[in-house]
Amino acid sequence: MTTPPDEPCEREGCLDLEAGTGHDLQSEGKTVVLVGTEAELLGLITVADRTREASTTRQSTGPTRTLLRVGVDCRAMPAELPDAEYRSRLREVRGKLANTDADAAVWFSATSIHYVSGFEHVQTERPVCLAVTDDRIEIVVPRLEVERVDTVDRIDAVHHYFDYPQGRPIEVVADMLEGLGAETVAADSDGAPGVMGYEGPSLSDFVEVETQSWVSRMRWEKTDAEINLIRESAEWANLAHRYLADFTEPGAHPATVSQKASTEASRAMLDTLGDQFVENVRANGPAFAGYISAEETALPHGHTPNQRLERGDVLVTGASANVDGYNSELERTMFVGEVSDEQEHYFELMVEAQDIAIDALGPGVPLSYVDEQVWEFYEEQGITDLAQHHVGHNIGLGGHEPPYIDQGWGDYEHVDETDSEMQPGQVYTIEPGIYTEDEGYRHSDTIAITEDGVEWLTYYPRDLESNVITE
Repeated sequence: MTTPPDEPCEREGCLDLEAGTGHDLQSEGKTVVLVGTEAELLGLITVADRTREASTTRQSTGPTRTLLRVGVDCRAMPAELPDAEYRSRLREVRGKLANTDADAAVWFSATSIHYVSGFEHVQTERPVCLAVTDDRIEIVVPRLEVERVDTVDRIDAVHHYFDYPQGRPIEVVADMLEGLGAETVAADSDGAPGVMGYEGPSLSDFVEVETQSWVSRMRWEKTDAEINLIRESAEWANLAHRYLADFTEPGAHPATVSQKASTEASRAMLDTLGDQFVENVRANGPAFAGYISAEETALPHGHTPNQRLERGDVLVTGASANVDGYNSELERTMFVGEVSDEQEHYFELMVEAQDIAIDALGPGVPLSYVDEQVWEFYEEQGITDLAQHHVGHNIGLGGHEPPYIDQGWGDYEHVDETDSEMQPGQVYTIEPGIYTEDEGYRHSDTIAITEDGVEWLTYYPRDLESNVITE
């Protein structure tokens, strides 16, 4: 969190509020900046969950709760990846290319194209292909993407076909590569992926192809700028989750509660960021919060049930926010109205499993070790039959990215000794779950590996009392 400046922000809707001025801000002597409309600020003031000490003084029940949610000054809020990041990525890609016999590097993956060039698109049956040489960046897109890609200044030339299948996209890619003088390419795949019914020729029908996974590996470790965006995502995920809890009550429908919470959080996010918000979502807002309930929680990827909430229901929530394509993950197990002894038992086991995983995190720690520690706890408690998945995964531009916190990660054929260990800059979701026949229990927190430990990016309370919905 950046320190608020001495001078007040002049942006419309921003207010500087000092402790002791009639607001419930138990933070004497400190000035806080809460950003948003006046009505939104009143809501933020009452949010009781913010502490940065969690990264170093976390107790067994989770981050210490305070009566202050410190907002972000809108002049310092990270909302877009700096151009310097893309220049750095291109230098690294070109360095790797120089160490091969290839004339160009090629990507068909939408996420990799976004990562290298900044051009974001939805991967469909219409292939997009990015090519990078030692001095050029060119791209092939369908006609409907031309105007969008023209706004990306770092791309030197745009080639297009009308549509698939009439446009013969791979032939257009071959023509682009011929124009670049590329007879051999290092590509992320030998042609476009078979998405949404696409079927086309291999790229190797036209040029020599060597496969590479450079970008996938580069994405494992995040830069400070990337972590800033994930941290900002976590801020808005926290607000969305708070709305979710506030709107939840017996008789409410999970789907409409999710829509309302997501809408309110997105409105606050868009009002606050203003023109700093990077448009890369379609139809939906940038912030999201929702949950599955009752018996569906026994399924890790259950559906939102078509049944209204009842007292005693278990909820497994999820909240995130899109900040220039980067995401965080916040999940909590919550209860509507009352908690049985059995539910409390499994809840506390789940929290202890997450504690064990987080305590094991750190630079140089084998990913398999973290998963093994949790599994040993499950064995001690006699609940291995209630586990259905590994501890967690990397997160960033993708909701799920390698490396994975899994006992088998070190044995994976593409992983060497260094890659089997956690490294500074990697960002993980930590989400060991316990699933009975009728209910599921899972928290998920987004945590960055630092040079000397970890940093909690999500911070919604984890203790039982804070996760019981009271009327």
